[in-house]
Amino acid sequence: MSTVRSACLAESINATLADLLDQDPRLLLLGEDIGRLGGVFRVTRGLRERFGADRVRDSLLAESTIIGQAVGMTMSGLVPICEIQFDGFTYPGVNQLVTQAARIADRWNGRVEPSLVVRIPTGGGTRGVEHHGESNEALFARVPGISVACPSTGEDADRILRYAVTLGSPVVIYEPIRLYWRRNTPARDPEPARSPTAARIVRRGTDLTIATFGAITNDVLEAAAALAPDVDVEVVDLRWVAPLDMGTVLESVARTGRLLIVHEGSKDVGIGAEIAASVAEHGFDALRGPVRRLAPDRRVYPPANFEKDYLIGVREIKDEVLVMTK
Repeated sequence: MSTVRSACLAESINATLADLLDQDPRLLLLGEDIGRLGGVFRVTRGLRERFGADRVRDSLLAESTIIGQAVGMTMSGLVPICEIQFDGFTYPGVNQLVTQAARIADRWNGRVEPSLVVRIPTGGGTRGVEHHGESNEALFARVPGISVACPSTGEDADRILRYAVTLGSPVVIYEPIRLYWRRNTPARDPEPARSPTAARIVRRGTDLTIATFGAITNDVLEAAAALAPDVDVEVVDLRWVAPLDMGTVLESVARTGRLLIVHEGSKDVGIGAEIAASVAEHGFDALRGPVRRLAPDRRVYPPANFEKDYLIGVREIKDEVLVMTK
């Protein structure tokens, strides 16, 4: 398997935030320990020193106040980019995001465009304690008025952030923790996404399509490389889960005839279920076998010593592909 060495996720996000702050005086950052400390993962390191405490603001340790302040800021014409320290700490801010931020535009008959971005470190594989390894992207993906992005590379994180601040509506960006400082990743096809919210085909194949997103995209690419040339796997990196680019997925399935959906969040009522249903509705005639999902069972994320028994990895992906193509 060939690999590439590039700027890691944390460095790319830091550089993009700096550039956005430099270009737009309305833009500011808000979150727990993002200023003096530079964030728990040091993603905002150095930005307070460069842009000042008014634009890189340390918040109270209360997620509801982070989102609540941001809602007021965006209604005042500012462009706040919030950071929630861990995915599992998102829940206290759900009310503000769902009942306020997502509804402001309709509530004000389009006279307010809430340019609000929430960055959330997400996912397991880092031996985190309780609330530090969750993947709850499906929670917001079903909420009208909120867009949800899940970058798997620094390049995509840059493009997603730049687009998110121009959208005029709330965007939640899930950033995989285990990719923050990873430099070596599986090689990908260079084909760009067709639009800012489109999926990317990161590996071309003929035998089976895997649709995935986030950190596990790298595991999927590793599995695909290990299976070649016996099984030729096409890999679709969704990049966004709301809106879902079903067009790219359906086009891929039309070529390969098989679909496996792999994600890190629990299987029940997840992103995979929505994709499977959409393909059953709109691409059934192209299928040579049933759509399958590969994701953790519906249970609380386990303690660090047991997370390997919970997470999906390269071996599980390979085994599932072989079952589908035998």
